[in-house]
Amino acid sequence: MNPMIAALQRPEAYGHSAANISLIETHISWIILTGTYAYKVKKPVNLGFVDFSTLERRRWFCQEEIRLNRRLAPDLYLDVCPIHGPPQAACLHGGSAVIDYAVRMRQFDQADLLPAVLERDDLRPGQLEALAVRLARFHATAAVVGPEDPFGAPAQVLAPVRDNFRALTATVQARTSLALLQSWSEGEFQRLESWLASRRLSGHLRECHGDLHLGNMVLQAGVIEVFDCLEFSPSLRWIDVISDLAFLVMDLGQRGRADLGVRLLDRWLAWSGDYPGLQAWRWYSVYRAMVRAKVCALQRGQAEAHPDRQADLSRQLNGYLQRALALSRHGGPAPCPRLGTPLLITHGVSGSGKSHLALALCRRYGWIQLRSDTERKRLFGRWGASLDPPRSGDPYDPEVSAWLYDEHLPSCAEAVIRAGFGVIVDATFLRQGQRQRFEQLAERLAVPFAILDCRIDLPLARRRVVDRQRQGSDPSDADLAVLALQIAARQPLAPAELPRSVAVSADWDWTLLGEPPADLIDRLEVVFQQKRPAG
Repeated sequence: MNPMIAALQRPEAYGHSAANISLIETHISWIILTGTYAYKVKKPVNLGFVDFSTLERRRWFCQEEIRLNRRLAPDLYLDVCPIHGPPQAACLHGGSAVIDYAVRMRQFDQADLLPAVLERDDLRPGQLEALAVRLARFHATAAVVGPEDPFGAPAQVLAPVRDNFRALTATVQARTSLALLQSWSEGEFQRLESWLASRRLSGHLRECHGDLHLGNMVLQAGVIEVFDCLEFSPSLRWIDVISDLAFLVMDLGQRGRADLGVRLLDRWLAWSGDYPGLQAWRWYSVYRAMVRAKVCALQRGQAEAHPDRQADLSRQLNGYLQRALALSRHGGPAPCPRLGTPLLITHGVSGSGKSHLALALCRRYGWIQLRSDTERKRLFGRWGASLDPPRSGDPYDPEVSAWLYDEHLPSCAEAVIRAGFGVIVDATFLRQGQRQRFEQLAERLAVPFAILDCRIDLPLARRRVVDRQRQGSDPSDADLAVLALQIAARQPLAPAELPRSVAVSADWDWTLLGEPPADLIDRLEVVFQQKRPAG
């Protein structure tokens, strides 16, 4: 063992009480747990993508770690502490020469790390949804790559992808899988290259977390705290926000909880509005799986004296390779076997239960809810990350509705479908032309299509709208005046639309039950069998 690290496992090495000292080792750090505080010491390594080889570099990156992590975990990261020598008697107090540095953090119970929480099934969907909003806000306020900055050009985005394959080719026997993944990644990059350049110009490359997986998250008092931001490589941290999020969603899927990953993504999208970013979702998801595979390979190389640990890391590595292969074929979770990856639209006036139904279905089957209410408010700077500059005027102006139904919602829905997820477009769809626009989109994308016809007695709709306005917690702005306009303008489903629709009664109490009617999937399956979109 490193003499300095051995010395720092003595209680007298600290200026505070330290009991039951323990050590955690990664491929680039040592973390010493003392009871109250955790001290993170960087290994003097140079692995190419990380260089801690000199004392000055380790000091600098300790300071960077504090700066960066206080953005998401201000109470967890305390300060940088000098380590005094000599190595055999290293301590965190005294006046002898400084031989290294440590990041001091508040210690947390290792059982509260998210992989352990997930393993014992203690992670609640609502906690992840709250994290999704925090991450969306973090991404919206993070520093943006400037035109003079060196980060984010397509060639630089591709470089770490190729580095992963180079590192794995030297250590992994699954050469066929690697070759397939490398060929797919290179081909997708060619397709995305100009789009990647446009993302940089549009401000979506920012100073992100960079290492956003479950092992860098802890559940404290019911709140998920994110730590261990990637401080050692600016080029791996100044990235597209969609790449940052793809890491966490991929990791949840790898651990058997793709359902939670979709809920996280759905909430992040609803707040950020970054549906266009899904164009590279599969590519970034595969890249993130390969990052974890490379880390497993590096750790396996450092665990030569521990055969059991090597075997465990080999299993993890192969698991990430299989995850990457699956993601290259289909970016979303495994489709509902009976329904595939559908494009569904709702139909009904305000108060008819459309949003509750859409939410229940999306949670049950791993689909994305695309809600017109939030997108309409976003246009006017009144929801989540607004469009820039926000619009002024009447949100229900016919011109706004035309833009919403003819341009914005179809574009977002197509991005979701192409990323590998089913989508429910949650809107009134009171006019036949609006509904036809999405049926044509489904036919062009060759995915199943249906209309969820939400039916309600008008007195009940009016009561629901009044109650919703009184509570003030729903994104919908519809009041009785808007409801009256909807009733006057609505066009009932045409006879040709009825075979592609499923009637749903508003009597179902979505709020309390949280599950769609048991026979709804059976009826949707019948619709899809009757009307197969043209290839």
